[in-house]
Amino acid sequence: MRTAGFSPRWLMVLHRGLKPAVLLLLLAACTIAGEAPPGVVGNPDAPATGVAGTTEGAAPPAPAKVDPAGAVSPALPNPGQLKLTLDAGGGADGMSNAVSLLLVITVLAVAPAFLMMMTCFTRVIIVLGFVRRALGTQTLPPNQVVVGLALFLSLFIMAPTIKRIEAEAWTPLQKQEITQTQALSAAKQAVKDFMLKHTRKNDLALFIRLAKEERPKTAADISFLTLVPAFVTSELKTAFQMGFVIFLPFLVIDLVISAILMSLGMMMLPPVVVSLPFKILLFVLVDGWVLVVQGLAASYA
Repeated sequence: MRTAGFSPRWLMVLHRGLKPAVLLLLLAACTIAGEAPPGVVGNPDAPATGVAGTTEGAAPPAPAKVDPAGAVSPALPNPGQLKLTLDAGGGADGMSNAVSLLLVITVLAVAPAFLMMMTCFTRVIIVLGFVRRALGTQTLPPNQVVVGLALFLSLFIMAPTIKRIEAEAWTPLQKQEITQTQALSAAKQAVKDFMLKHTRKNDLALFIRLAKEERPKTAADISFLTLVPAFVTSELKTAFQMGFVIFLPFLVIDLVISAILMSLGMMMLPPVVVSLPFKILLFVLVDGWVLVVQGLAASYA
């Protein structure tokens, strides 16, 4: 009788061939781990020879050390053993490593929101988007270029605030002159002063009323959570005003090209196809990117 194309004779030969291979693999694994394989007995009194298949090659476990006071220290692990230790204790500030790692991951996750909400990034990226839409180039410049330009332009505009944070918070913290709480407070105050300088009073008063807070007597009395949405609202309003000014010359070009095509009877030709080269030419002749960047930087001066 044959089973799946193999005769009983071939099955017996295959079984006899696999058994020594399994034993060799087991022997090699036990030799690497520094332990004797099951079924192999060596002479414990014989000197270590390091021959595979015996127990003389394995290092004996280190004996426990006893100090003069009578305390027994734990025995060291064998060289072939792997020891894993998990330390969940707190650091110097009383915070465990796991909690510190969780806080760092959380900060990295919300960092883009802080970047957009508390810096000039919102105004810059919206204005650059208006420039691209006004030109009529749907994907030029690409999104990566626009975001990269907005990011580095934001760093350039925020340079005074960044230098203040470095001087008042980061450097003293590195020199251990102030604590982490004091450093965070100094950095928060620097960002708060920047937002207060570029927030409209009407927007700030609106959110103070919505929060049902008392009228602040000084700038220090303004809540940070109330200031952030007021600052973002002011940035959106300013960005849309700048976008409207950017759109006007390109709109005039579209109207002129459309009127010329209508007078020539070319009604089937889209005006955008003809006006796009003229808008790009106008933008290049007046050095449009320099004007846009200069206007953005001057709006925060």
